[in-house]
Amino acid sequence: MSAQETHRVYLSIGSNIDRRQHLSAALDALAKEFGPLMLSSVYESVSVGFDGDNFYNMVVGVDTGYPVVHLTAVLRAIEQANGRSRSGAKFGPRTLDIDILTYGQCAGLVDGVSLPRDEILKNAHVLLPLAEIASDEHHPACQQTYRQLAEVFANGNKDADLDGAKQKLWPIDFAWQGRNISFYKS
Repeated sequence: MSAQETHRVYLSIGSNIDRRQHLSAALDALAKEFGPLMLSSVYESVSVGFDGDNFYNMVVGVDTGYPVVHLTAVLRAIEQANGRSRSGAKFGPRTLDIDILTYGQCAGLVDGVSLPRDEILKNAHVLLPLAEIASDEHHPACQQTYRQLAEVFANGNKDADLDGAKQKLWPIDFAWQGRNISFYKS
C-alpha cells in the first residue's frame, strides 16, 4: 500500500456453494492483501431473487489506500480464484461474491461503482452484519447510523425495504484460522 490516503472499506461476502470453504478462502486472501480484518459474525439466509441453497454472508472491514478501481480488480481476482463465473444469471448460485459496500464516506459513482451499495438499505444479510461491526458509523447517503437502520429492520417497518418479518437470517457457528468468529446463540 502506498503512502496515499487510507480509507475504511466495508465488504459484503457471500457464498451458497461450498460455503465454509469459500468464505474461509476469501478471508485468507483478504488478510493477505490488507492485513488485519474487522469481522462480523457469519449469518445464514435464504436465497434472494432465486430459488437455491441458503447463503452464508458476512461483512469485513479493511483499511486501504487502493483506489476503487484497483480494489474492485483485487476483489474480482479473489472471486475468480474461487471459481466465480460472471456468465450466469444475475441472481443465481455463487461460489463467492464480494461487493464493496462503502469506501470511506464516498457517495455517488466512483470508478464505475455506485457507493454506498444500495443493498445496505434493502437486504438484512448485508445490513445486520455491517451494523455488528460499524454500528455507530453513518451511512454516507442517508446519514443514519447502521445501528439505527438495523433497528428499523428489527421493528419490522412494513413501509420500509428492510422488514424483519420478510427477511430471515440467523447467525451460525463459524471458525476461521482456528478461532471462532461467529457464535450461534440459541
